[in-house]
Amino acid sequence: MYEKQIEQLIILQQVDDEIIVLQEEIEQAPKELVGLEEQLEEFKERRIQIDERMDILKDQQKKLGVEIEEDDSKIKKAKNKLMLVGNTKEYHAMMREMDSLEKLNRMREEEQVAVKEEMERQTGATEDLNEEMSGVKEQYQALKTTLEERLAAANKKLDSLNRKRKKACKVVPPPILGRYEFIRERMENPVIVPVTNGVCHGCHIMIPPQIYNDLQKGQQILSCPNCQRLIHWVRAEEAE
Repeated sequence: MYEKQIEQLIILQQVDDEIIVLQEEIEQAPKELVGLEEQLEEFKERRIQIDERMDILKDQQKKLGVEIEEDDSKIKKAKNKLMLVGNTKEYHAMMREMDSLEKLNRMREEEQVAVKEEMERQTGATEDLNEEMSGVKEQYQALKTTLEERLAAANKKLDSLNRKRKKACKVVPPPILGRYEFIRERMENPVIVPVTNGVCHGCHIMIPPQIYNDLQKGQQILSCPNCQRLIHWVRAEEAE
């Protein structure tokens, strides 16, 4: 019965170690997506900024078009009136007005060209951004699919280990199991360690001769007086 309990404690420890690894993997796996998610959010912000800039440019382009059209109309009307002007003073005044309107329209047309060029740059930036986003989205989806498969496998293995753990716990007496759980929560692994030639493999310190003698009898599960880990005797040749 003693040997069976030791065997199950060792199995329990192995299972718990595997569970820790799997739980860490399950916890860490989604974090692998964080970097790509942040990239996608950054792309969205950049896209919003480009769209806002394009809206401003479109409004500006529309406004310039209306102003140029209105001033062109004024220039045409002024030219028609110019034929009917009766004195030199009025003629020159109208010519100055026409020159001013034409100059203003030339400036607006230059501004129109600049606005058009800027819109083309923003369109190019949108295309580049869309291409970059598409690549990151593909990478994200591929990684997400892989992670989902890994997590499904890890959770399946975790369920199997938990069943194996329950089975091992049934064999170990509650007081011993309680000591095992207590030690595991408060100390680094391992919880149960072998003793060979009187030396504990947990703390690498010689245990007292009387405890070593009792351990060799194999009648009860003992603890190392130095590190408090559960101990079991292993012959030197078996340890090798």
